[in-house]
Amino acid sequence: MSSVATGVEDVLSSVRPGVNDELAVRAVLSQSGPLVPATGVPGTTDGSTASGPQTVIWGTDVNIAQVMSRFKHFLLTYIPPDLTGQPNLTTGQPINPQRPLYIQRMEDLAISGSTALDIDCEHLRSARPDLYTQLVTFPKEVIPACDAATHALFLDRFREVQLERSIQIRPFNCARSRDLRSLDPDDLDQLVTVSGLVIRLSPLIPEMMRAEFKCAICGAMTSVPCERGRIAEPEACIRCHSAHTAQLQHNRCLFVDKQMIKLQESPENMPASQTPHTVLMYAHEELVDKIQPGDRVIVTGIYRAIPLRMSNRQRTLKAVYKTYIDVLHFLREGDDRVQNDGLATDENTSIEEAHILRQFTEERIEEFHTLARKPDLYERLAAGIAPTIYENEDIKKGILLQLFGGTRKDFSAKGRGDFRSEINILLCGDPGTSKSQLLQYVYRLTPRGQYTSGKGSSAVGLTAYITKDAETRQLTLQTGALVLADNGICCIDEFDKMSDSTRSVLHEVMEQQTLSIAKAGILCQLHARTSILAAANPIGSKWDPSKTIIDNIQLPHTLLSRFDLIFLILDPQDEVYDTRLARHLVGLYYRGTTPSQIDSSQDIPTNSNNNTRGTRRPRPGAVLLDMDSQTDDDPSFVNGRLLKDYIAYAKMKYFPKLTEEAGEYLVREYVEMRKLGSGRGQISAYPRQLESLVRLAEAHARLRLSNHVTADDCREARRLQREALKQAAIDPLTGTIDINILTTGISSSVRKRREEMAMAIWSLLEERPRVLTFVYSRVLEDLRARSERMITRENFEDGLNFLKNTNKIDWAGNTIRKR
Repeated sequence: MSSVATGVEDVLSSVRPGVNDELAVRAVLSQSGPLVPATGVPGTTDGSTASGPQTVIWGTDVNIAQVMSRFKHFLLTYIPPDLTGQPNLTTGQPINPQRPLYIQRMEDLAISGSTALDIDCEHLRSARPDLYTQLVTFPKEVIPACDAATHALFLDRFREVQLERSIQIRPFNCARSRDLRSLDPDDLDQLVTVSGLVIRLSPLIPEMMRAEFKCAICGAMTSVPCERGRIAEPEACIRCHSAHTAQLQHNRCLFVDKQMIKLQESPENMPASQTPHTVLMYAHEELVDKIQPGDRVIVTGIYRAIPLRMSNRQRTLKAVYKTYIDVLHFLREGDDRVQNDGLATDENTSIEEAHILRQFTEERIEEFHTLARKPDLYERLAAGIAPTIYENEDIKKGILLQLFGGTRKDFSAKGRGDFRSEINILLCGDPGTSKSQLLQYVYRLTPRGQYTSGKGSSAVGLTAYITKDAETRQLTLQTGALVLADNGICCIDEFDKMSDSTRSVLHEVMEQQTLSIAKAGILCQLHARTSILAAANPIGSKWDPSKTIIDNIQLPHTLLSRFDLIFLILDPQDEVYDTRLARHLVGLYYRGTTPSQIDSSQDIPTNSNNNTRGTRRPRPGAVLLDMDSQTDDDPSFVNGRLLKDYIAYAKMKYFPKLTEEAGEYLVREYVEMRKLGSGRGQISAYPRQLESLVRLAEAHARLRLSNHVTADDCREARRLQREALKQAAIDPLTGTIDINILTTGISSSVRKRREEMAMAIWSLLEERPRVLTFVYSRVLEDLRARSERMITRENFEDGLNFLKNTNKIDWAGNTIRKR
């Protein structure tokens, strides 16, 4: 907790965690006479020659009193030119463009009781470039002075408001943003802005800011501040002058919250063939627990360095220094994009989500509702998903519904737990059919997206692993891709190349949305509320239509049944299709640029196999969009930025629920699906298919910005599910949809043929009741002689395995024995 500072003397004595722990050493009192500018230091000349005692920063002529005066004048007068329409972050109402911006922000602080005032450095740079340069160059001295000026101004204008601590400014949006790998010694002790991916958070650490010592002889109390991370124990009592009698009183010491954060370079910002760089950061007080692992953040803080010790028991320091950043401000890169931390009702919307909603102006929200009222909204939004990929309308619509997601339901009070709202999709088919491109696009579209490949992923890389902390030497839990993608989408390419042990961890994640960890004495259950978008290639690199999906991609049916939609993407041998596809590809490259509708920040990297093929045959009269027609001026086009904002707004604001009409429709459809297989002795639907329909219908209603799921939403969900089943659950023997292929791994027709073969074998064995042991080859020959159909060795062994599993026979090698 920082002390209240309103004057120059208070600035010198005030302590703000992570900012000015050694300010008293750097601020000095200059004697009378003109101030001598520091050569070679930018922005240190005030332009004044004031004489008399002046408090300045050591080695410069930066006057603390002038800094306070200029910053106070900036707060009182600055009105940005583009203020019209911006929302108030506390009340949500538009900001008055005729009044100073930061005075209105201070009024917000008086209402909310917060003590953090965000300062846009771009505003300061445009109004007072000299003050901005001083802030960036000497943040440890200038920020406390600005804190003091801000707090004095607040006390003067809001005398009736009582604050627990002094107001602290939190600068952000520096003119120069640095990469983690470009930080160098020239940036030490300066204000820097970096961006990256949060990969680890430490538990809360209490940091002592002021120690209280009690004399063991006379009981006198002595207060000692923390200076540069050290507490100097009093050598003698201030009252009785006894030596080495001070005893630390922990319950009277002043502590502040501290948290260590590890930031890693974002994958899209890493140079080719380079490993990601990381940097340690420390957050204090209100910034603790403001971000979560997996967040992409822009961090503004002070870049620092401390020497390393030879050992923990020696005071000798090495010449090598360790660098870190003391955080002053966090800004999530995805605050205005896809998030879903709330539950199913508006009352459960978190304060953070409300803050994100207020970032949209009234004009932007009206644009959302205007778009939602268009009759072709569904097609417009689906066309914005990977627009360079030809056709694949139904696949893009399924991915679009996955981005919106269903409504999360919590039945814990009724003892039924949570029902997942995330939609899982599997893309499988021939190589070079746009699967990887679709995954890359979705990964770059979502702020909490993770991308991984099946061959390069391990079970601990997807879930969590144990490592020893370099600071505390204790075992800590490092989260993997599925946990980092919580409330986002995890894209897994080459899904079929995963090992069985790696795929096994997905069962719990795809249904319960949790990860249970029991390693090295650490027992916990992590949230993994992530949607899975996976892509798999068939065995032998070519889809065999005579085999089922299980036989083609060799994935367990227990995992396949957890996917809501399974799309089959094939490469058709058709001259008309090939001609249209070739024209589309040439249209992407012959002008040397990609279509303009793709957001420049969302460009898809070129894949080695040029995955830009589609699967569906072109509609009669279909028109290919070329470079000229795919522009932002096209009324039928939704650009990438609008799509992101629209998804974020819909997920934060709307939580659809089933209406009575929709519920009755789903019941009728489920009963009809069950009836389809009952006539053939098959099961054509399971409760998981019904739950998938509910999630897809809720996502379609949210897409319309509606809180009510109608029968039309359910019809579209049923149509998408039917189209996916037509491709993934077709029995190659009968040509009909058989859901048993996904749920049990074999079709009903194959199961029936196995049962018939087993009964024929058992009848043959029962004709000789006194014989217990039979020869394999003799039984096969007798069975072939009696059957009118061709009996293969594979069919015969399937029948034997069926009898063995039903405990009727024992079979080993060439011997069959009845039980």
